Amino acid sequence: RSSTIVAPVPEDIRLQDRRCGGPTCCVAQPRLSHTFPMTTLGTDEWAGMDMSVRRGNDHDPSWFSGLTNLEDHYDMIIVGAGISGCVFAERGSKELGLRSLIIDKRDHIGGNCYDFINKHGFRVSQYGVHLFHTKFDRVWKYVNEFSEWMAYEHRVKGKVDVGEGYKIVPIPPSQETVNTLFHANVHTETEMEAWLNERRSVNENPANGEESALTRAGKELYDAIFKHYTKKQWDKWPEELDASVLARIPVRTNTDDRYFSDPHQALPKHGYTKIFENMIMSDPNITVRLNVDFFKERGNLPKCGLTVFTGPIDAYYASQGLPKLEYRSLRFFEEYHEPETDTTKSDHPGFYQPCLQLNYPGPEVEYTRIVEYKHKPNQPAEAKSSKGTVIFKEYSCDHGEPYYPVPNPANRELFEKYQKLASDEPGVCFVGRLASYKYFNMDQAFLNALETFDEVKGKGVLTRTELGEGDGPK
Repeated sequence: RSSTIVAPVPEDIRLQDRRCGGPTCCVAQPRLSHTFPMTTLGTDEWAGMDMSVRRGNDHDPSWFSGLTNLEDHYDMIIVGAGISGCVFAERGSKELGLRSLIIDKRDHIGGNCYDFINKHGFRVSQYGVHLFHTKFDRVWKYVNEFSEWMAYEHRVKGKVDVGEGYKIVPIPPSQETVNTLFHANVHTETEMEAWLNERRSVNENPANGEESALTRAGKELYDAIFKHYTKKQWDKWPEELDASVLARIPVRTNTDDRYFSDPHQALPKHGYTKIFENMIMSDPNITVRLNVDFFKERGNLPKCGLTVFTGPIDAYYASQGLPKLEYRSLRFFEEYHEPETDTTKSDHPGFYQPCLQLNYPGPEVEYTRIVEYKHKPNQPAEAKSSKGTVIFKEYSCDHGEPYYPVPNPANRELFEKYQKLASDEPGVCFVGRLASYKYFNMDQAFLNALETFDEVKGKGVLTRTELGEGDGPK
């Protein structure tokens, strides 16, 4: 299997575009060169992406000045410039006039939502595709303060072979999926429910993920859509996973092919990074320092009234000698293509594939999905008219940036120990998905941060909104 990866170039080559994620982005990083077989995911998690150009965003030069020119005291020192950190800083300033110092070990703001325009003119996400959707009116009202939004309903397709060659079908499985793959000939919700019930196993107390999935989907859909995809995502077969992991696998009885059903589904017109710029950049109460590692600089930081920690909770207590919590991570391998544009020769002219996200649930390839950002309607004009396109093949692995908590009894028990330590930690507020050891959708992360700030502001526990489960690996 071939995958385009990055080859080194001289470090002194400079880029012309200065509107990027920061000074480090303006030094030429490895450029796409040639293609050769990918035999390992390796330890360099960005080896497969071309980040030689990251433009389209703004920054303040002071963000890269280290711990110089800081005040002696801040109301809050916030560790992490992602959703939770920026919400705390923005709300602290607007509601209470608090002065905050945000630090982040990365060279950009926005956390995992960070996106940029690459050298081919496409807006891409460094940490994987992000789709905003929410049922929470408070969150929708809040994010609209910082961005214009474009309506967008996400649809996922799967490229599946059940012995008749590849067919492209809706994911989650729906009437169209079973009709295309299994010639089910169902046309109503009643017929779909009956088709599923003939195949679902009856098991009120499933002991593992496989048993749980079979009660939801039946064997045909389980084998075609969920079994091998789960193995690729978690590096464990479903029977090795807790029943809860596959207890909520989506199977639709209707014809709705949208991936999400929330009332608010949209993309930020100018990208996700711009949201965070609008939240914190022009606020005199908020100071930002990037490329600053909290654990290395902890003793050199100014004094503060409250530390807001949004990183991994186990990292905060690394000196306690407890084991690390398990996470799954991701690798992205980028390829540039110039697809067929003749409408008589392609059913998706100008594109590599028919949709933004095409899943590969079978065992025949190691990657889980391919994302083609050109399909996003918030692309700049230069991308929409481009003859080329960029795709990202996505692989799951067990080392790198922490994306998805691994849900099993051992990790739950370990997290409870960390949670007890955190509850007794004076002067520190732990907030966010990494501090909670839980996967949050973007809207859940916003709401969690807003409600946690409400508690800090009110110095007490308020009634929390039930967030539900995040989407998890898609």
